[in-house]
Amino acid sequence: MKERVPALVAIALLIFLVIGTWWAADYTQRAVSIEPPRRITHEPDAWSRNFVMVRTDAQGVAINRIEGDYLQHFPDDDSYEVQQARATGQRADSPVTVGTSNIAIMDRDGTRIIMRGDAHLHRQPYDDRPALDVSSEELILLPDEDVAYTDLPAVVVNGKSTMVGTGMRYDNGKRTLQVFSSSDVRIAAEDAQATRSENQGSRDKNDETKTP
Repeated sequence: MKERVPALVAIALLIFLVIGTWWAADYTQRAVSIEPPRRITHEPDAWSRNFVMVRTDAQGVAINRIEGDYLQHFPDDDSYEVQQARATGQRADSPVTVGTSNIAIMDRDGTRIIMRGDAHLHRQPYDDRPALDVSSEELILLPDEDVAYTDLPAVVVNGKSTMVGTGMRYDNGKRTLQVFSSSDVRIAAEDAQATRSENQGSRDKNDETKTP
């Protein structure tokens, strides 16, 4: 019997240790408040004032930039909201474009910028071409494609010519402009002459593309 006493004491101590550990763990769980998982809502997690964000190409050359008075980042969709936004496209092989609006939403890793509220796109003059201006309540810019478009009513001013319609797409890389459902078109005499010359050249090359 004496030989069994140490073994019984050891078993008793082990049982006590197990019970004590279980009690301590249970007490800790009840005593420490565990926060519920964070709800992912459309709430900003970062902000900046008077900021400038620049995107570059594979060679490190700046191709576009966006700046504004105030920026907020939303983690649920990894988007940015910019107040008093100004987006500039400055590719070496294309005319410089500047888009402005009251609010801009940048998402899809910066490949799309939705400009809302007094949205305006200005294409600077190049070669012998005049400036191009597009105004709408909303303009969508695709910086990587160098394209701007809208499905809403838009006013396009190309030199001294004016086009009003619902829906517009401008490809700055190809220098092509499409205005859909035109309701009012006013083409200046010099622009009409240039268009006729271009159309003649287009027929010779079997190409219907218009260049604003």
